[in-house]
Amino acid sequence: MKSYTFRAVVEEDTFPDGSVGYFAYVPELEHLGAATQGKTPSESLKNLQEVLEMIIEELIEEKQSIPAEAVKVSDEPLVTVTL
Repeated sequence: MKSYTFRAVVEEDTFPDGSVGYFAYVPELEHLGAATQGKTPSESLKNLQEVLEMIIEELIEEKQSIPAEAVKVSDEPLVTVTL
């Protein structure tokens, strides 16, 4: 088991209906689809975590490397709390 830690950016965004939401992304992996939205900052980060899990799983399955500048990898399980 490995833990992967990424720097995420959360920005206020406007949905097509005009309501305020939040856009979360990992700049170094955005070209791979590491971007999503949510109604709150927490929701956008939760959605980003789900997207990142899919991206990392796919990269591992395809035996591709994760860009080193985008991630900190640990061989130990880690827990990150963002407030």
